[in-house]
Amino acid sequence: MSKPHGYLCLAGPTASGKTATALAIAESLRATRAVEIISVDSALVYRGMDIGTAKPSAAERAQVPHHLIDIIEPTEAYSAARFVADARMRIAEIHSRGALALLVGGTMLYFKALFEGLDEMPAADAAVRAALNETLAREGLPALYDELQRVDPVTAARLAPGDSQRIQRALEVYRVSGQPLSAFHREKQVDKPPPLISLEPNDRAWLHQRIAQRFEAMLAAGFLDEVKQLRARGDLHADLPSMRCVGYRQAWEALDSGDLASLPERGIAATRQLAKRQVTWLRGMPYRHVVACDRPGPVPEVEAIALAQRLIAEQVDA
Repeated sequence: MSKPHGYLCLAGPTASGKTATALAIAESLRATRAVEIISVDSALVYRGMDIGTAKPSAAERAQVPHHLIDIIEPTEAYSAARFVADARMRIAEIHSRGALALLVGGTMLYFKALFEGLDEMPAADAAVRAALNETLAREGLPALYDELQRVDPVTAARLAPGDSQRIQRALEVYRVSGQPLSAFHREKQVDKPPPLISLEPNDRAWLHQRIAQRFEAMLAAGFLDEVKQLRARGDLHADLPSMRCVGYRQAWEALDSGDLASLPERGIAATRQLAKRQVTWLRGMPYRHVVACDRPGPVPEVEAIALAQRLIAEQVDA
């Protein structure tokens, strides 16, 4: 019999209500077991990026301990491999305190890496990368994206057409190995299905409305000023992974061009695309337990709490 996981996971697309649901789960378990949250989000790791990442507030973080938030500078990069190492260490530490680790977020690659492990992929090749950069400068990113669609349509479908770093990496892998990046990401057999609760809407229009409302609220809360402060540091640029995060990329471009009027529309559209990719990732995890996050009233949170209690009981009985 395989060993119980000793943790619980809550995933979902952006604006699906993960933070509120996670706090509700933690509160419901408080009488019997303390809960500590581990962020599964590639943007929350960055310091100084608070508004545009919808980072949990100080009050929310005081209510339940949070981990893997504000751990690196925006000048640094963070990887799935580093997340797996960091998460496993935090899970062990939380378990040693007699608490339950609740992993919450929307970076599905991190969840998949934790559940299934990471593939050995070709190392970076300076000559190939230089050739790709030359094509990028001469023909633009659409040419590279068109090439990726031809040689690796599976990877192209899950990447945003403007994600230059990942598009170039996927093409680099193909040119070095002769195999598409998707071949290295084939689904593996999961020995013991992870306890994963997935918040997913039945109606995409509901999620689109939430995304629009949240982006407008971010702008009202000073998101553009936050990006201006990041630009004023002098050590950041538009090609860094941190500044390619959804919302930050569009705000940076708007400040470069002076076209601030179109920022809400472009930011909301990019966030919708992100949510679509997140749902696609989730549908590739057949072991997940789906909760419809667009039901009226508190029903989704109540169902998530009941699922959490059941999944924890199953681990205890295993």
